[in-house]
Amino acid sequence: MTYSSAFDGLEALEIFKKEKPDFVILDIMMPKMFGTEVCKEIRKISDVPILMLTAKGEEIDRIVGLEIGADDYVVKPFSPREVVTRVKTILKRYQANNKEIKENKKVVKVDNLVVDLEKYTIEIDNHPIDATPKEIEILYLLASNIGKVFTREQILSTIWGYDYFGDTRAVDTHIKRLRKKLPESGVSWGIKSIYGVGYKFEVQR
Repeated sequence: MTYSSAFDGLEALEIFKKEKPDFVILDIMMPKMFGTEVCKEIRKISDVPILMLTAKGEEIDRIVGLEIGADDYVVKPFSPREVVTRVKTILKRYQANNKEIKENKKVVKVDNLVVDLEKYTIEIDNHPIDATPKEIEILYLLASNIGKVFTREQILSTIWGYDYFGDTRAVDTHIKRLRKKLPESGVSWGIKSIYGVGYKFEVQR
C-alpha cells in the first residue's frame, strides 16, 4: 500500500490527476484551495471514495459535504482508529457496489434516455449528459423503478450506503442539479416531486 500527501488543495488535485489513488482523505481547511473545492473537481472526473475531515460540526457543514459528493465526514478531534474504521466501511461498500455492477450490467433505458451504471454515463438521444457519479446513481435508482416513490431517507440510504439523519436536503440539491441537466419538455419521462414524501420517475405512455 502506498500513499501520497499534499500541503495544499492545488497540490492535492495535481497529485490526484497524476496518481489516480483508490481513496482520498481531504481536510476542508487547506491553503490555496479548500477541500470542498478539491472534492468538487475530483467528482467531475472520478467516483473514487472520498472522506472529508473538518473541525466544524454544524449540520450545514455535513450537508455541504454530501452535496459535493463526499462519501463520509469526520469531525475533529478524532482518533486514528475512527478514521481507519470509516475508511474500511467506505471501501467495503464501494467494492461491493463495483462487484455488483461488474456481475450485472446495469443499464436502464426509457425511451430516448439511457443510464449506464457500469460506464457511469447518461445519454439522451445518443448525446452524453454531463453529470456527477451521485447524480447518475440517483437517476438510475429512480428510472429503474418507474412509478415507485422514494423518500429522501431511502435515497440517502441507497446511494450513500447508510443513514444521514437530518441531512436529507442533500437529496433535494442533487435532484435540483440533475433536473437542470435534463430536458424540461419534448420527452415522455421525468422526475416528479411528491410533496412531503420524496421523488419518483414518471413516464407518460
